[in-house]
Amino acid sequence: MPASSDIAFTPTVKALQAERGSRIAYARMEQDGGFRTEISDDLVAFLAHVDTAYLATANAAGQPYAQHRGGPKGFIRVVDDTTLGFADYAGNRQYVSIGNLEENDKAFLFLMDYAHRRRIKLWGRARVVTDDPGLLERLMPENYRARPEQAILFKVEAWDVNCPQHIPQKLDAADVAAAMERLGERISALQTENESLKRALDRSLGRAQDRDPAAS
Repeated sequence: MPASSDIAFTPTVKALQAERGSRIAYARMEQDGGFRTEISDDLVAFLAHVDTAYLATANAAGQPYAQHRGGPKGFIRVVDDTTLGFADYAGNRQYVSIGNLEENDKAFLFLMDYAHRRRIKLWGRARVVTDDPGLLERLMPENYRARPEQAILFKVEAWDVNCPQHIPQKLDAADVAAAMERLGERISALQTENESLKRALDRSLGRAQDRDPAAS
């Protein structure tokens, strides 16, 4: 049975790996089955913090296209044991990704977590659903101000986690703002405490001087 990593490691890719010295390590991975195929608990946990993704498609002629998809954290939902889904919002109305999927359902999701320097790659097949209001309601993030046009379902065939090498660490602006607010509150509390201690010290010194005028 072929390894799931064969979805990316074609014979040409494997030949290049052999030529450049990495084939032995990847062959060992293939002996264990290759890339992961199940939607596991750790993938679900990762998705809960994802607010941006890149969806790659190609048309019937093989011309590739990648488009950003985003929303509140956790906007990519688990639909069933092998399927992810997300609401597709109204945008610039070019419909390149959707058009590509009508010709070629092979798709790829690239997910980044800059704060923790992690990335996940998912291979699979995607389809557009325009006639299921219940599904769209289920996938639409609560209180998110966007107009959903359709749902996109992504059937996972394989996924892999990359090493953090060369990933720059970037922090989400909202997370930084929240940390700064907590820091400001802590500074304010320390200033209040400091003023209280100074007043207490002044009172203590005053009492000491009253008892011993010579000390002043």
